[in-house]
Amino acid sequence: MKKLWDKIDGKLLKSIPNPASGYEQYIDIPEFTFMGVHNQPDFGHIKIWFHGEKSTVELKSLKEYLLQYRDTIISYERAIDVMYKHLIEAYKPFRLRLEIQFRPRGGISSTMKADSDWGHFGGTDKLWQHHKD
Repeated sequence: MKKLWDKIDGKLLKSIPNPASGYEQYIDIPEFTFMGVHNQPDFGHIKIWFHGEKSTVELKSLKEYLLQYRDTIISYERAIDVMYKHLIEAYKPFRLRLEIQFRPRGGISSTMKADSDWGHFGGTDKLWQHHKD
């Protein structure tokens, strides 16, 4: 049964206590599936750079969270926006960088990025300078 993006439940994301701070957790999800806006299956590769404070990502819940997208009709822009907001709300990290490389459709591929250090997300714009490509 297909659903719209506003039915994606961020409360599925669970955390575990962070045993330490000061490290970067990199999460690589090469098989992200969802329904494109034209009701066609779409695919992406998710990369998450996570700097936790009090909690960190419980990976099983992240997998269950992402499975919701499989039958969800959603655009590229909405997908990264919803996912970014849910990750920030669930984990309240010191820093979060999210990148989704969408597979080519019609011969064109697209990559979307969001970084909590960017000024328009409330950051300072100074940390992300190291990650510019």
